[in-house]
Amino acid sequence: MTRAVARAAVLSAGSWGTTFAKVLADAGSEVTLFARRPELAAAITADRENADYLPGVRLPDGVTATDDAARALDGADLVVLSIPSQSLRENLADWAHLVPADATLLSLMKGIELGTTRRMSEVVCEVTGAHPDRVAVLSGPNLAREIAEEQPSATVIACADTDRAEALQAACHTRYFRPYTNPDVVGCELGGAVKNVIALAAGVAEGLGFGDNTRASLITRGLAETARLGQALGADPLTFAGLAGLGDLVATCSSPLSRNRTFGEHLGRGMSIEETVAATRQTAEGVKSCRSVLDLAQAHGVDVPITEAVVRVCHEGESPVQMVREIMSREAKSE
Repeated sequence: MTRAVARAAVLSAGSWGTTFAKVLADAGSEVTLFARRPELAAAITADRENADYLPGVRLPDGVTATDDAARALDGADLVVLSIPSQSLRENLADWAHLVPADATLLSLMKGIELGTTRRMSEVVCEVTGAHPDRVAVLSGPNLAREIAEEQPSATVIACADTDRAEALQAACHTRYFRPYTNPDVVGCELGGAVKNVIALAAGVAEGLGFGDNTRASLITRGLAETARLGQALGADPLTFAGLAGLGDLVATCSSPLSRNRTFGEHLGRGMSIEETVAATRQTAEGVKSCRSVLDLAQAHGVDVPITEAVVRVCHEGESPVQMVREIMSREAKSE
């Protein structure tokens, strides 16, 4: 049986990583948060606050921070990975030899790797050599700021090992954060990755001044797009009706806290990619992942028109107005 989580390492100290460190500590674990910058690690430990990424939120005493990855990982039962998806392989290659041999690896990342079209759990297994049973993913409608403020939220932990999933469930269950388990790792990861792309489209629509009908249409057709890809990859269709599918998609497409929706909104208002990056100063995973999601879909013969449209806007210079015209002028089909 998988042992309970007593000590966790969270890599790294962005808004979601810091929030999840708080969740784990509130649930009873000792947590070490890895921050690349020594001054940030020192400030988190001294001030009980990550003022750079989560200002105004007090962190529990069970969270400490360090800029030393070896110290963070020493003796960890659980290693939580919360870094931009396209830099996972490079960063994990530096950390892999430090990961305890029996530790569970939990991915908070939502993306598909460029070039390889690997899901994040697949990258983790490749780089660390961990058996898939040791690797889990967490996905759901998890806007970091709301959870950090202890607003009620639910999530899904997906892992092929049921005992491990249940140990993780216990390790992050608090009065404000409710985790469910699901064996469908593929479906949960696809839901998290594709929703970032759909949220970019929803943001573009918002920036163009369109209303709720447009957003609802994008959400539902985006869900259909995600489910088609999931079916081709062997995911459970029911996953996309749950928290890791529809739940995450609705939150990300609707909330102003969503980085991808906000990024798309700037594009819809006429800003360039470069201007939007400068204005938002945060990672919008969908901008890079839209290309890898499209590559994955094309490799499996799956039609993903919204993803195709987002790629054209983000990487081929198409205007948001033209994107809408092309989506709406597609050949009519049955639902």
